[in-house]
Amino acid sequence: MDTDSTHRAEDLCAFIDASPSPFHAVATAAARLEAAGFTEGTTDDGPGLRYLRASGSLLAWISGPGRSTGFRVLMAHTDSPNLRLTPNPDRSTHGMRQLGIEVYGGALLNSWLDRDLGCSGRLAVRAGDGVDEVLVRIDRPIARVPQLAIHLDRGVNEKGLVLNPHIHLSPITGLGEAEQGAFLAEVADTAGVSTADVLGFDLMLHDLAPATLAGTSREFVSAPRIDNLLSCHAAVDALCAARDDTGGPTPIVVLYDHEEVGSTSATGAGSPLLRSLLERLLDGASADFGASLACSVDGAHAIHPNYADRHDAQHVVHLGGGPVLKFNASQRYATDAPGAAQVRLAAERCGVPLQSYSHRADLPCGSTVGPITAAATGLPTVDLGAPQLAMHSARELCATSDPGLLQALLEELLRA
Repeated sequence: MDTDSTHRAEDLCAFIDASPSPFHAVATAAARLEAAGFTEGTTDDGPGLRYLRASGSLLAWISGPGRSTGFRVLMAHTDSPNLRLTPNPDRSTHGMRQLGIEVYGGALLNSWLDRDLGCSGRLAVRAGDGVDEVLVRIDRPIARVPQLAIHLDRGVNEKGLVLNPHIHLSPITGLGEAEQGAFLAEVADTAGVSTADVLGFDLMLHDLAPATLAGTSREFVSAPRIDNLLSCHAAVDALCAARDDTGGPTPIVVLYDHEEVGSTSATGAGSPLLRSLLERLLDGASADFGASLACSVDGAHAIHPNYADRHDAQHVVHLGGGPVLKFNASQRYATDAPGAAQVRLAAERCGVPLQSYSHRADLPCGSTVGPITAAATGLPTVDLGAPQLAMHSARELCATSDPGLLQALLEELLRA
């Protein structure tokens, strides 16, 4: 395995482990940007290396003399499907304490069974007459969703496992009767704040097994939240690599929250976050759409060796085969011919192999922030990303070589 690819993949593992929630992902990305010389500010700040946080989302950009009114935008998302706590989560059944949860996004429900789970997210905490936001994470096995024994479900291997998310996914946290507010008190104690001062929370469960390189020759990254922290990691580091470039289109990175639930939120791709930034950077000038390109960078479906029939035989995508351009005639992906041409030329210049993906015509196709951004901004937009397996599982898989190939392509797209 190439040393640079291995180091890049190991760095991705560290990024993922540091980011169990969207709010932690923003903090992790911000720390990397600051280490590269970016300054947190607002869209009203002058030229320079800037970023701003918006809850579970982040925008970062490089502006200054010599930049054109064209834009090169890399978009990814900080959220992943998981189990999120309800406002009153404490409950008990038959002498066991449990948590009430809601399923966030299109999670593969069975992948959350029989795992040691921690808890992470943010607390809204009273601070005088105002409210502060405090990040919190509990990295010890405080929750678990045990699967029903096969002796009590003899046909499970023949019929398949069917889970009711409200009934079957309630994790157990201990023995005895639950007291309302007990779990929040545990979280508040971990965060070092008073339970009485916690006015709200956004909390979720996460798999405690760390991200790692796997396979007989470490060919794979085995990790939670590859969709879409792999893209966040590549986009942020590509922008950092562009900090010394001068001239050309203005490079921007946007890490959105809430992609997995449709992007319709104050900080999702359906919000005015990016559009407002573009307007401030243009300052009354007209955008040069011909010099612009927005890239929705999200996971792509690699062919599964045990389910090859679920893929279009003319658009087979392989792990380790390099980034993937994604196409869909119904605009579930935003890629069109001119956009694809720009990406292919960039791939040729930097020597990165490029694959093409089209979903089977008889299966529903997922979507991304790409079409939403294209409609909201008018920017030419493409969908691309690294290939992976087990998308939306609590634990996903990609090739060790692909994160580095994706970043190389994104760096070239920013400087083109």
